Amino acid sequence: MGSSALPPFSWAEAATNWQFAPVVTAFTALLAALYLWGVLRVRKRHPRRPWSLWRTILFLFGLLVINLATQSGVGTYDDTLFWDHMIQHLMLIMIAPPLLVLGQPVTLLLHASRNPLHTWVKKIIRSGPVSFITWPPFGVAAYTATIVGTHLTGFMNLVIEHEAVHQGEHVLYLVVGYLYFLPLIGREPIRWKVSYPLRLILLFIAMPVDAFTGVVLGTYQSDPFVAMEPRSWGPSPVSDLHDGGAVMWIGGAAIMFVVIMAVFFQWTRDTRPAVAMGWLEGVRRASMADRIAEVVPPASDETAGQDRAPRPGGRPADVDEDEDQLAAYNAYLARINSPAGGHTDSRGG
Repeated sequence: MGSSALPPFSWAEAATNWQFAPVVTAFTALLAALYLWGVLRVRKRHPRRPWSLWRTILFLFGLLVINLATQSGVGTYDDTLFWDHMIQHLMLIMIAPPLLVLGQPVTLLLHASRNPLHTWVKKIIRSGPVSFITWPPFGVAAYTATIVGTHLTGFMNLVIEHEAVHQGEHVLYLVVGYLYFLPLIGREPIRWKVSYPLRLILLFIAMPVDAFTGVVLGTYQSDPFVAMEPRSWGPSPVSDLHDGGAVMWIGGAAIMFVVIMAVFFQWTRDTRPAVAMGWLEGVRRASMADRIAEVVPPASDETAGQDRAPRPGGRPADVDEDEDQLAAYNAYLARINSPAGGHTDSRGG
């Protein structure tokens, strides 16, 4: 929490003028310890398939960002300078959550746990309430409501006047950011599998939300909020407000652009067509399977229940193999060019 005794802001002061937040420190230390315990447990149980070092680094860095946002100079000046307050918000809702998501803590827990905990966790993450809060449209709505509601309403006054509300706002940003990014960049075993085009669209949606909020803050001719901690240095309250709007607009767009490019790069490297194309790929596979079924004899009783019908010669048909697709396409052309016009008499043959 800021104070009128704070010296004029400088990056040197921000780097050295830290405040201690015992609750944040204890919480992030506990999460780090549990995560590392899971990493060691997975390494012990599966020495040939240890947990990814890269995921571990990302998760721990996400926890570090939380501490930097609340306990470094960013947290020290957050009640004194509005633009610094906005930097803190971006760190808590757009930087820390994606890092935590990429760390895949739920997947790590599943790999490290045994029954009954393993089964219990799987039931929770596939339950109705969890499926709802991880539903991508819910994440977008929650993100939009949080950004707009905490910056363009009287809620900002409560944050400035009540430290408990301010701390609750930090938690809100972390939770909402996590739920927003989870189905879009994460690989946790949640119910929703979002195609890459839809991921990009849902990520793009956040950019105008941030821009709108920043532009509105930049148009105020007077400070509409309760005065922050008094100071005799730095920009005027209105200039400070405009600077905060610029941070939200430009900073938010820059961070989201990096995330979008990372998802796009991941898309270009993903060779799984069903994941890359989502429901369109599902339609294609279903249609091709129907075409193959027309030229492949139906499964015998011995092979009933198998996912793929056997092709002539004993090899199972695959909708993604060139030979099967070519056979299906040729048979389809022959059928539509037949004298019957591709239709079979229902009374015989």
